[in-house]
Amino acid sequence: MLERMSLTKTPSFIRLMACLCLSLGLLACEREVYTSWNCSSAAEAKIPMVLRKARMEFADAKLNYCGSLGTQSYFDIKCPALTEQSNTVFTPASGLLVNAGQEYQCSAL
Repeated sequence: MLERMSLTKTPSFIRLMACLCLSLGLLACEREVYTSWNCSSAAEAKIPMVLRKARMEFADAKLNYCGSLGTQSYFDIKCPALTEQSNTVFTPASGLLVNAGQEYQCSAL
């Protein structure tokens, strides 16, 4: 005598659920993580800055992450041999951003 197999225990249902879980997991991995900031200086107000992966987008420039020393992160279009010679220095804890010698105060959104 054959027992009725419940729908949730059939091989096709188990395969379907496994594929669904795998697909959802892959979609979650594709989610982009970034942080948005508003920066201002004595001359300019509300300049958007975005940190996305290993890049900074600031004042229409896309800067590469060059490294960190202590609490400071360094960015530049092309990273120099010495990290501390990068054009842009950002200190996330205080929100201080120095770009080409100009100081900006940034706050996370």
